[in-house]
Amino acid sequence: MAETELAAPDPEIFDYPGVKDSKCPFAPPAGLVALNGKAPVTRGRIFDGSTPWLVTGHAAQRVILSDPRVSSDDKQPGFPFPNQVMKETHHHHPLTIFNADGADHTRIRRMMTAPFTRNRMEKLRPDIQRFTDELIDKMLAGPKPVDLVTALSLPLPSLMICALLGVPYEDHDFFQEHASYATRSDKTVEEQQAANAALGGYLAGLLQAKMEEPTDDVVSDFATRIKAGEITLPDATLLCMILLIAGHETSSSMITLGTALLLENPEQLALLRETDDPKVVANAVEEILRYVTVPQLGQRRIAREDIEIEGVTIKAGEGIVVPLPAGNWDPAAFPEPEKFDIGREARHHHAFAWGIHQCLGQQLARIELQVVYGTLYRRIPTLSLAVPFEELSFRTADDLAGGIRALPVTW
Repeated sequence: MAETELAAPDPEIFDYPGVKDSKCPFAPPAGLVALNGKAPVTRGRIFDGSTPWLVTGHAAQRVILSDPRVSSDDKQPGFPFPNQVMKETHHHHPLTIFNADGADHTRIRRMMTAPFTRNRMEKLRPDIQRFTDELIDKMLAGPKPVDLVTALSLPLPSLMICALLGVPYEDHDFFQEHASYATRSDKTVEEQQAANAALGGYLAGLLQAKMEEPTDDVVSDFATRIKAGEITLPDATLLCMILLIAGHETSSSMITLGTALLLENPEQLALLRETDDPKVVANAVEEILRYVTVPQLGQRRIAREDIEIEGVTIKAGEGIVVPLPAGNWDPAAFPEPEKFDIGREARHHHAFAWGIHQCLGQQLARIELQVVYGTLYRRIPTLSLAVPFEELSFRTADDLAGGIRALPVTW
């Protein structure tokens, strides 16, 4: 073969992330799910032609995501980035909760966990209920149809994360616009850098203001740590940015996706709408999280040492991709995974990942979803799509987070 010729791609290797079926846009790509019955740990080809290991099986995902020999350090050669922008800019990525291991990860996570304890989140439930009812009141008083994204899905988690962090809600248009670049697949390096700079500058200014006049919120907590010399202003700015983005983007997508899913499954919606049992609502939330897992492009890791798993050897220095939706549709963990059943025991899903890098805000997200799913359809029992389902615009499989761009509803 001449030096200028390239070997043909191996047809046996799955091209990740695959393509979703437009007739079943809630499901992961069928070819990805099929790997669970063939090889739950196998090679996959990603955007740059490299072939890291895909870990699709639910049990194998738990093993990999809790193995200390597996690293999140994206500075290591061979790390499997999710897109070209992140690959091109990785040398500039600061140390965060996402790419830190060991003691560094423990130190950073400890600073970020205090605001998100289960007890503290439960104390927010009355406020979440009040905000939800107020937003629904506004929907009912206004014209219809209405886009649920702008009327409820985005405002509610934005209100809550603003209240928790101490970010003025009147600035929500600004931070939502810039935060959206974190999960988009069509961004350029320049757009991402500009968004980061704008959001970082805004939060740095807020931290400096809180250093002078602290209040009872998370940004003030970080401002106090800055004054005490425990953390620098740039590091605190970055942590606040992570919390702000993660605190509203995924919950917003889940409210929208969950509502569309329920409207397409009226028997399950009826069960949810007619119950007054909070346990039934909580269980429904877990099944919806399993069925329409938002972080769809996979956890990214790299092996520090050789690892034997599912009959294969992942060698040191090889990349690993863990597609969480595939694990949540593994029939070994969830029989008939394509069946949407709010009575299913689904709490062992991986919608919030697994291991030391599990989502910090999962308790807040759960409570927000429990309140919304337990309130919206009861207060608006005739809620329905205002356009044919086929006209909804779902995010593609290569977006970091799944979602629907707009959800027109009426009643």
